Amino acid sequence: MTYDDQAILSEFQADKKLGYPLLQDVDAAHVKAYGVLNTDYEPGHMAYGIPDPGILYIKADGTVGAKFAVPGYRERPPFEDVFRIISEHKTK
Repeated sequence: MTYDDQAILSEFQADKKLGYPLLQDVDAAHVKAYGVLNTDYEPGHMAYGIPDPGILYIKADGTVGAKFAVPGYRERPPFEDVFRIISEHKTK
């Protein structure tokens, strides 16, 4: 999911022959709803709408099982933490 224009998404999807849809997040609605909006950019800035980097674990029922988002772009959630928490969710 991205804030990019639908034409850009369609071209990228065709060029890369992706087997899944790319979704446009108009006005960063989903990024805001998940609470991962990068606040370094104000509305009107070309980068407004980008999320903090991270991972959302979406369970089979469509709910968010865990959210791993960190401010900035230099650091990412440690995969060991992600795998541990997801494994704990699967055992519940």
